Amino acid sequence: MNKFFERRYVITGIFLVIMITLLGRLYYIQIVDDRYTLYANSNVRRTQIQYPSRGPILDRNGKILVQNVPIYDITVNPKEVKPFDTLKFCKLVGIDKEGFDKRLLKAIKYSPNKESIFEKQLPFELYASFQEKLNEFPGFYVQPRTVRTYPDSTAAQFLGFIGEVQDRDIKRSNGYYRQGDYIGVTGVEKSYEGVLRGQRGVKIQMVDSRGIPKGSFANGAFDTLARAGDRLTSSLDINLQKLGEKLMENKLGSIVAIEPSTGEILCYVSSPTYDPNLMVGRERGNNASKLYNDPYKPFFIRPIQAYYPPGSSFKPLSALVALQEGLITPQTTYNCPGYYMAGNVRVKCTHVHGVVNLSNAIAGSCNGFFDMVFEKLMNVRGPRNTTPSFVDWRNKVNKFGLGAKLGVDIPNEGRGNVPTALHYDNIYHPGRWRSSTIISLAIGQGELEATPMQLANIECTIANHGFFYKPHLIKGIGDKDVIKSEYTQKNYVGIDPQYFEPVINGMQNVVEGNNGYATARRSRIPGIIMCGKTGTAQNPHGKNHSLFVAYAPRENPKIAIAVVVENSGDGGNYAAPIASFIVEKYLKGVITQRESGITVNEFANMNLLPDLALYQHDLQRERRRDSIRAVKADSIKKFKADSMKKAAQLKSAKNNKPGSWGNLFAGRGTGK
Repeated sequence: MNKFFERRYVITGIFLVIMITLLGRLYYIQIVDDRYTLYANSNVRRTQIQYPSRGPILDRNGKILVQNVPIYDITVNPKEVKPFDTLKFCKLVGIDKEGFDKRLLKAIKYSPNKESIFEKQLPFELYASFQEKLNEFPGFYVQPRTVRTYPDSTAAQFLGFIGEVQDRDIKRSNGYYRQGDYIGVTGVEKSYEGVLRGQRGVKIQMVDSRGIPKGSFANGAFDTLARAGDRLTSSLDINLQKLGEKLMENKLGSIVAIEPSTGEILCYVSSPTYDPNLMVGRERGNNASKLYNDPYKPFFIRPIQAYYPPGSSFKPLSALVALQEGLITPQTTYNCPGYYMAGNVRVKCTHVHGVVNLSNAIAGSCNGFFDMVFEKLMNVRGPRNTTPSFVDWRNKVNKFGLGAKLGVDIPNEGRGNVPTALHYDNIYHPGRWRSSTIISLAIGQGELEATPMQLANIECTIANHGFFYKPHLIKGIGDKDVIKSEYTQKNYVGIDPQYFEPVINGMQNVVEGNNGYATARRSRIPGIIMCGKTGTAQNPHGKNHSLFVAYAPRENPKIAIAVVVENSGDGGNYAAPIASFIVEKYLKGVITQRESGITVNEFANMNLLPDLALYQHDLQRERRRDSIRAVKADSIKKFKADSMKKAAQLKSAKNNKPGSWGNLFAGRGTGK
């Protein structure tokens, strides 16, 4: 009896322990751990991200350059997937069984419990048929989105394209972006991403056991609306852009046209170009691969990334600097025998010009005159004291926007190159180089390099008699014509206005002259005075580049332009006529018959593409260089990781020495 009595207390104690354990577990599940609450809620609720439409982009006259079309992503939550007819699923989505297995495995690896992208960018036709059968495929959902479409298939390098976010984008966004989101990758899409993307919303729906929506949760009390991105109004003129791309078909080079009074970019052609619609849709990856492997490099944005020697187009700038310094006057003359002797260096001129003044030297592109001007600039402190004079000259050239980024509102702009005194010190040793050593700079050759954007900007400076506005591509955001304040400020170059007229006289004679000096005479525009300068940029890899810069009309200028046609020879033969068509189209709206007989179709049909083998060789060399850089980057990364690991090991060993503080604290609470 006593034993039974004692067992009663033991049994009662066991039951009490079980009850307390169950109550504690219940408390933990309901109060402490919210996982089970989330699991329960997920059985009746489904949170769906509402993606906003990206803002459209218009040209300066309100014509649509890029807008949106609806597409649909299929998402999957692996834990909710149950057996179904996979062949039927694949037929509806447009994939094969192997592709299905690959996508599902990827989703499971990402997370077996979280929803992720299964198939991207279904067009409406596929979505409509799939949506009708959606309840047959448990665990799969449809996520509406929008992607870009380009009605005129133009201005690809200007507009850029969007793509799926990378890990680095997600990290930089502090959680805003998530896997499967889209972001601007190049062009305006990238530089104005924060404005174009809008604000995401959230919609919470009640669903049944098969995942079929049954209405909003709590009558939409917890939903938030998506806000569409702002509209961008660009400075681009779509008619000019189309004409420019037509003229540059089957050619390498670029056209940049700017409004001098505002800095607004009117035309932005990079050739070869591509149809921006190729970078949208389910074939985007294949299309991008083909474009990337094109030896003529359509992804290379020539207006801001290509470097060319400015050639003779640099001569007006050189003259302006010398006039400001008082080293020459408009009446200064030079007798050109067909060459110039710079020390022991004989520099060939284009012709035997005889006696020329400043304006005639610009019109006739006399190398000798500008070699003489350059030596005056370099030797102002004496022929053996070139370095300080060169530094002063370089600073003056920089003010025109050469050798530095202009700050265009588009990513990856190049600086060009204006060599430094240190560069020549490293080659020839300090104090061992003279004006004759660097005489090629006088005529825009040697190490001097500029982008087409910089060349067009110099023409804006000449048109404005001494200042420029930073070039920009966006003139309005939303309903307001608001741009960054830096694009409304005048940037003065340090040349007094009165020195521009004699230079402009020479530039007018380049086109309008009748004295044999007009190197761009066949590009005259009826009724419009265009002031310009031809250039022939030396090219070590083949035929010289044809170059032309200009602005028009002479009084109250409306457009400044730079045209580069690679591997095509003299500037007057190809670049100048193309520029004249763009100028006339903008100023008149039409292109009239020319005295020279040249036509748009004649130049549009010219194929001036250089030898493909040469560019394939360059592409292979670039790929090898990229591979070497990648290997170096991996090696550096591995070296840093190994160094950090060794440092941690040394620190750990130091802390664990007998008698060290680290060793004393390490034993606490362990029974040691």
